[in-house]
Amino acid sequence: MNYPEKYGLNIAVVLAGGSGQRFGAAIPKQFLPLAGRTVIEYSVEAFEQCDDIDEIAVVMHPDYLAQMQAIIDKNGWKKVKKLLPGGAERYFSTLAALNAYENADHVNLIFHDAARPAVSQRIIKETVAALETHSAVAVAILATDTVFEVTEDGGFITGIPPRKRLRCAQTPQAFHIDVIREAYRKALSDPDFSSTDDCGVLHKYCPEIPIFIVPGDTSNIKLTYPGDTEILERILTGTFENEN
Repeated sequence: MNYPEKYGLNIAVVLAGGSGQRFGAAIPKQFLPLAGRTVIEYSVEAFEQCDDIDEIAVVMHPDYLAQMQAIIDKNGWKKVKKLLPGGAERYFSTLAALNAYENADHVNLIFHDAARPAVSQRIIKETVAALETHSAVAVAILATDTVFEVTEDGGFITGIPPRKRLRCAQTPQAFHIDVIREAYRKALSDPDFSSTDDCGVLHKYCPEIPIFIVPGDTSNIKLTYPGDTEILERILTGTFENEN
């Protein structure tokens, strides 16, 4: 595929590479039903319906590629161009996308957790718009709880950061492809590399690159615990009062 020689082609990468073992369900949580659809259907549909998204890639655990392909076919999504196998660690899914677009030098990658099915059009559009003037964009909300820094064993408080400077990360996280590619190039040469999200990789290995924050939303929660399914069903059906 030929890409334009400018930033502006926006590729959403929906990350569903995990097996869901920590959630405790018999199937990965992205396939759990919520109000008539699976979790991942809501996540992909949000980007399919957004006019600012040009293409979608889905990164899926290798054992469930066929199941995901059936979902893609059933929905008739036009923007889903790639279905990629993920890996054992979260960052392997990002690497799968970077490898899939290794010849694309002037695109934006918008990474989103499949387990956040209630992402709004407002968040997606503001994230994409921010990429016009920033090379890295995060979505986050204000921290409402006091956060403790603790000793390594978790037994004692070592610090209490001021809450006004703290944010709780959400997704999408979006980047000019060359920026996140360079961050991972440096990260993979570090024998002590570990990661939980892409902004963390960029911040550690390319600290000179500022990461702009788009305001998130309290409804953009991640399906983490079994009790979250009820909350998400209420959000997706419009019966949950969003206090944000």
